[in-house]
Amino acid sequence: MRLANKTALVTGAASGIGAEVAKSFEREGARVALVDRNGAGLREVAAAMKAPLVFEGDVADAGFVQSTVEALAKLDIVLTAAGMSVGKKLADTSEEEWDRVFAVNAKGTFLWVRAALPKMIAGGGGSVVTVASQIALSGGRGSASYAASKGAVIALTRSVALDYAADRIRANVIAPGAIETPFLHRSFARQADPGAVRQRLLDRHPLGRFGTVEEVARAALFLASDESSFTTGSVLMVEGGWNAA
Repeated sequence: MRLANKTALVTGAASGIGAEVAKSFEREGARVALVDRNGAGLREVAAAMKAPLVFEGDVADAGFVQSTVEALAKLDIVLTAAGMSVGKKLADTSEEEWDRVFAVNAKGTFLWVRAALPKMIAGGGGSVVTVASQIALSGGRGSASYAASKGAVIALTRSVALDYAADRIRANVIAPGAIETPFLHRSFARQADPGAVRQRLLDRHPLGRFGTVEEVARAALFLASDESSFTTGSVLMVEGGWNAA
């Protein structure tokens, strides 16, 4: 098992990418802490696992973050999959919407990684895996705050990789494309013509389809495990060729 005797914490674990990553980590031997504000979703995911730890709360609440990390005896892996989007152009985005997107996506990543680092260093090192997006690099229509916040996640993660390499901390980013998740389906539902938007996104993927959570989880498992022992500060694209098209 690739994560035997490891403890992993996964945010955004109530659905989508986070839920699948958490399950895959446990299958590979890790003790997994599930984090999300969606209590019902957390309980559903936990019921499909063997013995996860469950923490319900806001990923942008510094007190909740700190108390959760302190509750863990050790921590080897942290993966930040929690995210949100309002799906608006810049001029249509309110200050409150901008701040909330950045609170969850950028500040949330900062808080969890900051809280995790001392415990990971004390344990001899570990792996930080953050989840950004392909549009952090390419830009995207109707997603100004989301794209900007995910760009911040990439910059933050690369800085962590440089600052903590001597402490045996590796930090890498996964940049998914359009993945079949509730998050993606909600983004379609916000549009005046969901079918047209879905087709436009499909056409941007040379592979001709959207990705699956299992495909992203395999990338996460690689970055979390010792299989990627010489990989840090990198962005692993799991986006069906979006940025090459």
